[in-house]
Amino acid sequence: MADAMIAKARGLDAADELAPYRERFDLPEGVIYLNGNSLGALPMATPARLEKVMRGEWGDGLIRSWNDADWITLPQRVGGKIAPLIGAQRQEVIVADSVSVNLFKLISAALKMRPGRKVILSEPGNFPTDLYMIQGLEGQGLATQRLAERDAIIDALDEDVALLLLTHVHYKSGAMFDMAALTKAAHETGALILWDLSHTGGALPVDLNGCGADFAVGCGYKYLNGGPGAPAYAFVAERHHDALKQPLTGWMGHAAPFDFTDDYAPAPGVDRLLCGTPSILATAALEVGVDLTAEIGVERLWAKSRALSEFFRECLADADVDLPLVSPEDPMQRGSQLSFRHDYAYALCQALIARGVIGDFRAPEILRLGFAPAYLRFEDMARTAEELADILATGAWDTPQFKQRAAVT
Repeated sequence: MADAMIAKARGLDAADELAPYRERFDLPEGVIYLNGNSLGALPMATPARLEKVMRGEWGDGLIRSWNDADWITLPQRVGGKIAPLIGAQRQEVIVADSVSVNLFKLISAALKMRPGRKVILSEPGNFPTDLYMIQGLEGQGLATQRLAERDAIIDALDEDVALLLLTHVHYKSGAMFDMAALTKAAHETGALILWDLSHTGGALPVDLNGCGADFAVGCGYKYLNGGPGAPAYAFVAERHHDALKQPLTGWMGHAAPFDFTDDYAPAPGVDRLLCGTPSILATAALEVGVDLTAEIGVERLWAKSRALSEFFRECLADADVDLPLVSPEDPMQRGSQLSFRHDYAYALCQALIARGVIGDFRAPEILRLGFAPAYLRFEDMARTAEELADILATGAWDTPQFKQRAAVT
């Protein structure tokens, strides 16, 4: 039966209009990479871009490149390219800092925009940094954290809530919130909403302005393939630009940073979210990934992602693999991943890695497989299902080597 699924996969790959884009990524020979939802693969064009920035702009241009190579507007330029990928206007998105830092800025800003309200509402099990940022402000007496289960979030909204903070696609299960419905519910109680798009941006369509969202953050190193530690991005709806007061009033967020005045005056619009000097090398690398994502098109990526995940499930069924699915059954209700439950999910993940299939593990019992459609093939799905079936059938995961969890996974 495995041979039949391999043959079917090859037929699907032959008909795949995105198949040529695989050659635009530097992928190790013999590796099936199902962890693009943690760190995207290296675009082939990135090393040359970095070499140009390092040798030409930094090496030859030196300090002049802030103007001659237009480094000074790189955060705005790359943010403007991300904007149409998330349903925003160019002047509403900027590349800056990390997701954690941008969360802190925007949570703080939201609290100032809703005087008399201190509650930040989220869900238990949200990505830890989202909750930790709330708790940091709570520890300073500036906020109060309130958590509600998914099906109780709307009921938990009241006149004490300043901000609803949610991750659009859950990092562990891949479950997707109804952005429009929850944004509307928050606004009906007078609350603002902040969406974390870390598992959304570059993977599936989102329309922040169409939904009326207030704020959003997202990372650059997952589906945007910006590289490890790539800068994050932040969105602020234009209607909030004048009222936005962020707490990290660094010099690059000043209205006139090169006037070197003693008193802070915020830059216009989303530019005031800048803080310190931007990382030019990291942002240049991110721009390559963003350009490639825009060229392929999010709608096409999302369509192939759903096709890959459903074909993978078909392959698992054909191989009689019975792992409980944690992700929603409906591909329209989940992000670009599938998560499965297994008592020894870490060992199972390590056994797959030993066979050249790189997925990942999320404590305590989740095997998470990400589908980055720009460089994955249907044959990869069939091969992964074949390896997974063999590992489960033979108990190949059940070794001390694979059961011993490392400090970093």
